[in-house]
Amino acid sequence: MTEPTLYPESGFLRLRLDLAYDGTNFSGWGKQPDRRTVQEEVEKALGTVTQSKIDSIVAGRTDAGVHASGQVIHVDVPEGINLEEIGYKLNRILDTDVRVMNISVSPVAFHARFSALRRHYTYKILDANQVISPLHRFDVASWYRPLDIEAMNTASALLLGDHDFAAYCKFREGATTIRQLQKFEWVRDSEGYLIGDVVADAFCYSMVRNLVGAVVCVADGRFGPEWIAETLANKVRISDSLVFPACGLTLRQVDYPSDSELLDRAAKTVARREAQGDE
Repeated sequence: MTEPTLYPESGFLRLRLDLAYDGTNFSGWGKQPDRRTVQEEVEKALGTVTQSKIDSIVAGRTDAGVHASGQVIHVDVPEGINLEEIGYKLNRILDTDVRVMNISVSPVAFHARFSALRRHYTYKILDANQVISPLHRFDVASWYRPLDIEAMNTASALLLGDHDFAAYCKFREGATTIRQLQKFEWVRDSEGYLIGDVVADAFCYSMVRNLVGAVVCVADGRFGPEWIAETLANKVRISDSLVFPACGLTLRQVDYPSDSELLDRAAKTVARREAQGDE
């Protein structure tokens, strides 16, 4: 693992940016050649406003098509920049499918990725082949069978805790699949949408969509709940055909400790991931 920069260099100021974006027309967060990504768009806009080269650090690298209402990044910018104008200027430059919701000067030890305590995701499903309202068409996944919400919650609860989630994420060279799933619960709202609340210290590549697909297999009667636990224990990757689409997934919130605990949290995260061989 490359040693992370936990402090800004002399002459630079560390900023926290809270972002929201519609991931429909993005190839995910991370920069890729010849593809439109959120990172590329945000860094280009920041470079224009600050007249400097910007490298951002993100709390969670969302996949292609995944949305965010509470993404967090940090950037180091030259001291003396006009903070009152930067948010307004960025949102004038950026396309309307990505917005800077808030900008603040962060404590010097703040690290968007390594200081984070946990990430909160929401997954939305409309089951039984019901018609999705046009206003919900970008952030809801459709399913043709009716889903038993009690079975969904029974299956989801079996995945809670510290586990190796190799069966429920795509393989990435050098990345650990050990995570702590802290919450995985479902409710049906007044409009009939199934809303999944998924919280973990961190997530592996495509992990939430894999977990949702597996739980749906129980909720529509294809497998019993024990299949969930057996698959987790066997560490055999579930079929790609079971993975639910990106459109239903939104990164909703990232939690951080108090300012006085930021550096300690970042150091512990780095040490743990180095011990696990994470990238």
